[in-house]
Amino acid sequence: MNNYRSPLNDLRFVLHHVLKAPEVLATLPAHAETGAEIIDAVLEEGGRFCDQVIGPLYQEGDKGCRFENGGVTTPKGFRAAFQAFTEGGWSGLTAPAEEGGQGLPYVLDGAFKELINGANVAWGTFPLLGHGAVEALRHYGEDWQKQVFLAPLVDGRWTGTMCLTEPHCGTDLGLLKTKAEPLGDGRYAISGQKIFITAGEHDMTDNIVHLVLARLPDAPAGVKGISLFVVPKFKVDREGNVGERNAVACGSIEHKMGLHGSATCVMNFDAAEGWMVGAPNKGLSAMFVMMNSARLGVGLQGLGLIERAWQNALAYAYDRLQMRAAGGAAYPDKPADPLIVHPDIRRMLLTCRAFAEGGRVLALYATLQADVAHNAGDEAARAEADTVVSFLTPIVKGLLTEAAVECAYHAQQVYGGHGYIAEWGMDQIARDARITTIYEGTTQIQALDLIGRKTLMANGAGLKLVLGRIAAFCKENAGNAALAEFLPVLAKRAEQWGELTQRIGAKAAGDANVAPAAAYDYLFYSGYLTLAWCWAQRVAAAEASSASAAFKQAQREVARFYFAKLLPRADYHAAAIDAGPAALMALADADVGVQS
Repeated sequence: MNNYRSPLNDLRFVLHHVLKAPEVLATLPAHAETGAEIIDAVLEEGGRFCDQVIGPLYQEGDKGCRFENGGVTTPKGFRAAFQAFTEGGWSGLTAPAEEGGQGLPYVLDGAFKELINGANVAWGTFPLLGHGAVEALRHYGEDWQKQVFLAPLVDGRWTGTMCLTEPHCGTDLGLLKTKAEPLGDGRYAISGQKIFITAGEHDMTDNIVHLVLARLPDAPAGVKGISLFVVPKFKVDREGNVGERNAVACGSIEHKMGLHGSATCVMNFDAAEGWMVGAPNKGLSAMFVMMNSARLGVGLQGLGLIERAWQNALAYAYDRLQMRAAGGAAYPDKPADPLIVHPDIRRMLLTCRAFAEGGRVLALYATLQADVAHNAGDEAARAEADTVVSFLTPIVKGLLTEAAVECAYHAQQVYGGHGYIAEWGMDQIARDARITTIYEGTTQIQALDLIGRKTLMANGAGLKLVLGRIAAFCKENAGNAALAEFLPVLAKRAEQWGELTQRIGAKAAGDANVAPAAAYDYLFYSGYLTLAWCWAQRVAAAEASSASAAFKQAQREVARFYFAKLLPRADYHAAAIDAGPAALMALADADVGVQS
C-alpha cells in the first residue's frame, strides 16, 4: 500500500527549464553531446527500473538482512535487482568510457539517485559508496590501483565501503586506533575494528573493496597521522589477480530502527592485507573525496523520501473521507468530504511539496555545479563551481534529510491512525528518514562544517558566490511580473543572510563558543533562504515555459505558500543565533544534570 512513482515530469522541468542543464552541459567539453534527448532517455529508463524493479521491493526490504556464520543475506529480490542494475550499466553512469563507464554528467546521476532513493532507499545503499570509492582511487590511487580496482567498481562486479568509525570514536577521527603494519613489499597488515559500515558484507557481488583509515607505526597523533588503505574482501595483487579470502570479516550487523534492508556491519580486520592509497598520513584528504560524495548522496536519499511521503499522503488525502469542509459540504454527493479540503491537511501536504520540489532544484543545482567543477574548460570557472558545491553540500545533506523526517511525520499525520500501521508503510518512511540525518555526518556535523570550514574559515567565499548569484537572478528578473511579489523578499533576505554571517564572524573572534552555538540555526537559516531562491527560480521557469496554465498557477501558489509559511522559520533561527551561546554555556558541566 506504500507506493511510489518516479516524478519524471518534474525532473524534466527542473533539468530543462529551471537549471537549463543541456545548455550548461553544452559548455563542458566532456558533456557537450549530452543534450535534452539523452537526458530524457536516461530519465525514462531510470524511472522504469526504479518503478518496476526496485520499487516493489521497498516493503519487502523492511523485513531486513540476515546474518549467519559471518555472511549477510540481503532481502528477497535485492540480489536479482542488483544484477539488473549492473547489466543495465547504471553502476557506471558517470565514470569515463576508459574505465568502463558511460561518461554521463553528475547532474543526471543525481536525478537517477533521487529515483532510486524514492523507490527503495535501503537497496540504494549498496551501490551508494562505490561511486565515492571510485572518486578516491581516481584522485589518489597509484596507476596500478586504478587499473586493478576501478573497472570492477565501475561495472558493479565489486562494491565499495568507507571504513572510518570505530567503537570508541565517531566523528573525532583523531582518536582512531586501527593499525597498519608495513610488510616490506608495498603491502600492509591492517588490524582493528570498524563499526557502522554500510554494505560491509552482502551477497550481491564477488568482492567488496574496503577503503580503511588506519595509523602507521610511526604516525603522529591526531588526524595528521591517518593514512588510507584499500583492503579487498578477497586479496587482489598488482596484476589484478583475485586470491584467497582476506583477513577481514563481518562480526555482526546492527539492528536498526530503519533501513532494515541495508546491511550495517561491524567489520573486523585481523592483519588483513591492504595497499596504501595516496601519501602516508594524508588519508583524511582522500577520504574526504568519498565523504563529500556520500553526503550529497544522502541528501538525495532525503529528497527521495520526501517525494515518497508526499505522494502517499496526497493520494490518501484525495481518497479518505473525513468530516465536512469548514464552509460546508464541498462534495455534497459524498457522505463526507475528502481530507484534501481541510486547511491543516493542506498545510502538511504543501509543506511536503515545497520541500520536494524546492529541494529537487537545490540538490540538482549542486550536482550540476559538480559537473562544472570537474569539466569546465576555464580554471576559474572550475574553482568557482567547486567552491559553490562545497558550500552547498552540508545544506543539501542537512536540510533535506531533516525535511524528510518532517515530511514523514506530516504523512503519518495525514493518515491519522493508519499512519502507524505497518501495512500502510508510513512508519517505514519515518524510520528510514530518521537514519539519514545521522550517518555520513549528523545534522550537527553538517552545521559545524557549514559555519566553520565552509564559511568562516573560507572568509565566506561560498556564501559570497551564492549571494552574488541570487543578486544576479533578481536583477535579471526585475521586470518579471510573475516574480514581483517574491524578488523584493528574496533580495532583502539575501542581504540579511550576509549581515547575519558578518555578525557571527565578528562575535566569534572574541568567543570560541559563538560559531558552534550558532551552527545548527545557521544551517537551517541558510537552507530556508536557499530554498526561497530555488522556488523563485521555479516560478520564473514555469512562466517562461509552454506548460499549462494550471501548472504555472500551481507553481506560483506553492511558492506563495513557501514564502508565507516556511521562509519565516528563518526569523526564529536568526533570533536564536543573535541570542549567542550564553544560555547554552552558563551552567557548569556538572550542573547540567542537577535536578534537586
